[in-house]
Amino acid sequence: MTRTILDISILQTVPPSNLNRDDTGSPKSAVYGGVRRARVSSQAWKRATRLAFADVLDASSLGMRTKRVVELLGERIVAKDARISVERAQELAGLAFGAAGIKLSAARRSTSENPLPDESGYLLFLSALQLDNVAQLCLDANTSDDPKTALKAADVKRALDTSNSVDLSLFGRMVADSSDLNVDAACQVAHAISVHPVEAEFDYFTAVDDHKAADENEDAGAGMIGTVEFNSSTLYRYATVDVDRLLKNLGDADATRRAVEAFVLAFVTSMPSGKQNSFANRTLPDAVVLSIRDGQPVNLVGAFEEAVTENPRLRTASEKLSTYAQRIDTVFGTTPVKSWVARVGESTAALDELGTPTSLTAAVAALGDVVSGRLAESA
Repeated sequence: MTRTILDISILQTVPPSNLNRDDTGSPKSAVYGGVRRARVSSQAWKRATRLAFADVLDASSLGMRTKRVVELLGERIVAKDARISVERAQELAGLAFGAAGIKLSAARRSTSENPLPDESGYLLFLSALQLDNVAQLCLDANTSDDPKTALKAADVKRALDTSNSVDLSLFGRMVADSSDLNVDAACQVAHAISVHPVEAEFDYFTAVDDHKAADENEDAGAGMIGTVEFNSSTLYRYATVDVDRLLKNLGDADATRRAVEAFVLAFVTSMPSGKQNSFANRTLPDAVVLSIRDGQPVNLVGAFEEAVTENPRLRTASEKLSTYAQRIDTVFGTTPVKSWVARVGESTAALDELGTPTSLTAAVAALGDVVSGRLAESA
């Protein structure tokens, strides 16, 4: 069977920023090629991508990840039938998850004076359609003499194992209590790293107490002082989508095309929001390379194992990425079926060797056409 793999390689320059902090508040970093690099975790960029889906997809195509599953499903039940009380809806929701083999426990902040709905022991990813389907099963069961037995007979687990959302299909789901509800992720996102060495810098800041400053009898000292750690970098970002796995998760070729197009737009244009108000660091990529492969995914980060040290960094990084990609494809026979390059400025001109130069919008449309054609051929 012909495989269809989408690779996305991005070069993106970010000014002074702290996109993704560690437990001490410092920008995350990693040693690669023997030198310290700026790093943005895959989890941070996947979260940003999921949030960006709201701008390119309808809410019915997306899901919700939460521990508060009883409250969430209860809301769907009440939304379908306002005659059902909130308490009864939550009771039915608890029975439904129990019928699916998902264990629930008391919410940590629940007290006898302020009882809260039960929660799952971990974040559970549910699509909007799955919630609606199970809510209907709950309403049907509510008309029986024994709703618990009715829900067990209704096969709630099957309702939770079909109608996957786009984000659930891309990023997957693990259900510890019921492994047959697991969904294998169709997408993998690498930790973004700088193509060059970085050193931590510190911004010393003061905050003035406005009321105190207006009092002539007060001292002129600041009301608050502190430091914020930051860096600036040119990042190499990479993600890959197994289109065949995505089709299996979604079950529909047209939905798969829409999901691929939405992922590219959301991943390319999104950015983690860490310290955004302090640095206003929101940029768009300098260059995006989209490649359809029929073999395996190829992360091209090896182009930067030897860190870029000369300026201008973006030009050097573009040349290194272009040269490395062509050599990898020649040696290992991984030449893409089709590639597109969306880039800005002359510094990224070397990347035109890797694919058809075009705008991101045009590249996404052309990518969708190729994906649809290949899925039709393999059907």
